[in-house]
Amino acid sequence: MIQEAFSLKGKVAIVTGGGKGIGKATGLVFAEAGASVVFAARTRSDIDAAVIEAKTFGVDALAVECDVLDDEQLANLVKVTVEHFGRIDILVNNAGGTMPKPMDQISAHSFRRALDFNVTSAFLLSQLAMPHLRKSKGCIVNIASAAGRLIQPLFTSYGTVKAALIQMSKLMAAEVAPDVRVNVVSPGSIMTEALQSFIDEENRQKMRALTPMNALGETADIALAVLYLASPAAKWVTGKDLQVDGGTENTNLAQ
Repeated sequence: MIQEAFSLKGKVAIVTGGGKGIGKATGLVFAEAGASVVFAARTRSDIDAAVIEAKTFGVDALAVECDVLDDEQLANLVKVTVEHFGRIDILVNNAGGTMPKPMDQISAHSFRRALDFNVTSAFLLSQLAMPHLRKSKGCIVNIASAAGRLIQPLFTSYGTVKAALIQMSKLMAAEVAPDVRVNVVSPGSIMTEALQSFIDEENRQKMRALTPMNALGETADIALAVLYLASPAAKWVTGKDLQVDGGTENTNLAQ
């Protein structure tokens, strides 16, 4: 029963931002669970490497270059997936992000770009994939952030757009049920390349101390949560925000 409940054998999944970090980890977990995976990202070398790893699990995998800010490339991603695999069962809208910045330094352009990158792209790709997801009784998992509910300085832009993604996921879930399930995962501080790039080890130690579990998360922690929501084990779960954050209820950013 357990193996069947978490198996994705015969399923086809699209993962955006699939070349690195949470996206790559999710795609590889899906492959290990038996799914065919489409890794979508802007950097060809990254997604080609992910495909090679995924195929070691004995499944088919495909690399599709895609800038989620380009509507035509989103449409092509769906088109190529259906042409190659004949179906779409799972969509993971993982691409997104924006750097923390003081509110008075956020330009109108950068705020609008953050909204498009994190929310509009997920909406449009979900819309494009929806006919196929309805046909397969599939699901969507959106990747948000604990920043969407925590109050902390420098996150006016990022926190706002992730909060919008969480609410959009719940609204979509109510509209497309029971044909398609829509859920969201909100990671806390995950040790990705992005986090490593702007927080030094001293501050990472402080963040660990401010996290109830006394540790920062790993990409596998999120990938396994996404697997649960995408699998038959979660067949009665929709419209929910799964918070995977080490118990964080207040900012763990070192002051």
